[in-house]
Amino acid sequence: MPLSWTPPRNADLTAYLEGARKLQAAGADLLTIADCPIAQARMDSSLVACRVHRELGMCTLPHMTCRDRNLNATKALLLGLYAEGVREVLAITGDPIPTAERDEVKNVYQFNSRKLAQYIVSLAGEGREMPSAMTVFGALNLNARNFEVELRRAGEKLEHGMSGFLTQPVLSGQAVENLRHAREVLGSRARILAGIMPVVSQRNAIFMENEINGIHVEEDIIRQFAGLDRAQGEELGLAISLKMAREALPYADGFYLMTPFNRVALMERLIARLRTEVLQES
Repeated sequence: MPLSWTPPRNADLTAYLEGARKLQAAGADLLTIADCPIAQARMDSSLVACRVHRELGMCTLPHMTCRDRNLNATKALLLGLYAEGVREVLAITGDPIPTAERDEVKNVYQFNSRKLAQYIVSLAGEGREMPSAMTVFGALNLNARNFEVELRRAGEKLEHGMSGFLTQPVLSGQAVENLRHAREVLGSRARILAGIMPVVSQRNAIFMENEINGIHVEEDIIRQFAGLDRAQGEELGLAISLKMAREALPYADGFYLMTPFNRVALMERLIARLRTEVLQES
């Protein structure tokens, strides 16, 4: 069961590795690692992936954005990942640099996600730089305003070498409907992992709805968190995650879990309940 966890903002990976061990013991079989989400600098996702793979023997899927690297830097990083035994990457465009920081931080967009996937696949083969191809996944935004355009791009991503998609969190009936439609259109060509992320408070829900690109939280979900303390918020978040997982499962090949606020214990509970209350029932 793939699980996403954002790297730390500082140079200390101790707590991160300990949390990864707990999540691995709970049943997470692959750790996906975000590449400076919201365009804010964090420990490099590929270096973290190599460390986790080396120390824990856990499969890793580092996110690789098009925002921060030219062709040379991208190629160098991919060769290093391959040498470290990391064979899967998630190719995404990446969040834009915030307007207030653009004088200090510059975008580097030599690729889009489709061209990046094509380039990664092209590195393998007879006489090429890699003995075998890396597996490339992409993002599928179930909350896109024009989902038909999103599906067309998904088809293009498959044609450019991607093998499947990880979706944004499923937190609305419309997201489930779009997932159903994606399965209908893409069929067996793509592996689709439905994103599940526990909302933990009303403030958290409002922030995701208003500030995070590609996430939509249904108004009814936001209302349900009013007045809840931390424990109550986590319980409601788990219940909603399980409900969304049940609704998404008929159209997905599995789940892609996202860890809110480094709450490892919460994710341990979610993994256990998904196994006993959703996957076993199916």
